[in-house]
Amino acid sequence: MKKHSARVAPLSACNSPVLTLTKVEGEDRSRENVVGATESQAAGGAAGAESGSSRRRLRCCIRVTAVQVRKALWGVAMVMCVCSSWAGSTQLAKLTFKQFDAPFTLTWFATTWNCLFFPLYYIGHLCKSPERQTPRQRFRECCRFFGDDGLTPKVLFTRVAPFGLLWILTNYLYLQALRKINTTDASALFCCNKAFVFLLSWIVLRDRFMGVRIVAAILAIAGIVMMTYADGFHSHSVIGITFVVASASMSALYKVLFKMVLGSAKFGEAALFLSIVGSANFVFISFVPVILYFTHVEYIGSPDSVPWAYLCGVAGLLFAFNVLMNFGIAVTYPTLISLGVVLSVPVNAMVDLYTCEIHFNTVRLIAVFIICLGFLMLLLPEDWDQCIIQLSARLRKRDEPAESSGEAGATTGLNWRGRARTSMSTFAH
Repeated sequence: MKKHSARVAPLSACNSPVLTLTKVEGEDRSRENVVGATESQAAGGAAGAESGSSRRRLRCCIRVTAVQVRKALWGVAMVMCVCSSWAGSTQLAKLTFKQFDAPFTLTWFATTWNCLFFPLYYIGHLCKSPERQTPRQRFRECCRFFGDDGLTPKVLFTRVAPFGLLWILTNYLYLQALRKINTTDASALFCCNKAFVFLLSWIVLRDRFMGVRIVAAILAIAGIVMMTYADGFHSHSVIGITFVVASASMSALYKVLFKMVLGSAKFGEAALFLSIVGSANFVFISFVPVILYFTHVEYIGSPDSVPWAYLCGVAGLLFAFNVLMNFGIAVTYPTLISLGVVLSVPVNAMVDLYTCEIHFNTVRLIAVFIICLGFLMLLLPEDWDQCIIQLSARLRKRDEPAESSGEAGATTGLNWRGRARTSMSTFAH
């Protein structure tokens, strides 16, 4: 049976920000090549080829810097796409419920679009991979993610079905909340799922304890309480807030259980998994909207009265959001992808301010602020305190006046600048 590590490094990939379920293919190999190149450069310097080693080191630094700049530029684009897709789906779902008050049917319809994940991945495989495989070969290779036996009925019902239910519950509860509260509160409260992921990974997966993340979790809980108090504990808003918190909890449980049961998936494996979730939703859950229709719980009316443009818009935006969140780490840093989620809160606030009657009182603004602050604190790397100490030490050295003068002082200054360049290049690596 194929084994996967159940240990989670909370900000190694930030997923969704605290937790990432996908990994870049070939990542380990590229790191080994970088280490090997660094060791060969050190050996060349020890042999006396200082000029050649310095030249190679400069090329390496320029190359690494170019990669980082390219990733940062991609990250800006990803932030805008993630923010627009998440805010757009939230706003469009709110508008949809004015004409089509059927949250579970909308959830089922949007989840069915997950079937497109693997076909889109295979198209990318044909365009990028030098060794092209047939769809059946690629499917069988990705099925190894579930074990040596591949995708069996037992695996389908024991390892895939629970995650499909969590996926549907996450989306359904969030859509239910949009029927009760405004989009600003819903998007801000959903950001608490990062704090829930940290708490679950710390308790269930024995993850590393970090004080700053405990503070972030406390801020998230305080924000939930203040958000409830902002409307005076009315039953309508309390129910909506409960739905959002439950949705965030289901999302956190999905991520932590995925990491514990299945481990980290490559892009093809993740695409296949999500396609199976969408296919299983279409095959096994289709009877639920039918029952809700005949019992008039979610009465749709005639097919002509269904706003298909809104439904397809919500489903398409949610699909784009999930594509960016799961596969965006191929082109940029995971932390930048996560910023798109929290930036959707002010975007929704601006839209709500001009499209609906929303009262931004002091309590609501403080609640939104501390929830977003807790979200950003969860994006800090594990060694953030050491980075700050190193940065402050370098700044102090730069501000120190030269103790000697003349030729000796000039020589010392040159040596100091050489050491600074070396240390900065090591820090950048």
